[in-house]
Amino acid sequence: MPSSERDIADVRERCRRLVRKRATWAAGVAAVPLPGIDIVSDLKMFTDLIDEVNTAFGLTAEQIERLQPKFRMIAYEAAVSVGGMLVGKLVTRDLVIKLMAKSGKKMVAKQASKIVPLAGQVASAAIGFFAFRQIGYQHVEACAKVARELLAAKE
Repeated sequence: MPSSERDIADVRERCRRLVRKRATWAAGVAAVPLPGIDIVSDLKMFTDLIDEVNTAFGLTAEQIERLQPKFRMIAYEAAVSVGGMLVGKLVTRDLVIKLMAKSGKKMVAKQASKIVPLAGQVASAAIGFFAFRQIGYQHVEACAKVARELLAAKE
């Protein structure tokens, strides 16, 4: 778990780079003109990304359970207050599907755009990149806020 504001900022930036890298991969898969393959890929990549971000911030379910009860409560309250439904949770496929359903319109547009050759693939890749990046960034920011709350409570 990051032990200073500087550590939190470093972990945040490292995780944002990871999000951009994964979003680029997601865009590449989205450009493949096979409907459905990108959704399966997105689910796997996003599940792995959430686990890696939670681990980097010290906010996996196991890490939070090892905290003193006072800090555990602060972590969960902070996660709820920022809407971080994936902070400190065991990430399951169903949970990721629920999260991606919130971006449903983008996913439908991404799939529909595959019908139009080349231009549709480019549009699908762009939509995939921006949707993946946005959801990833939101999770990184939620984790950073929870980490800051815990740091403030320890001081």
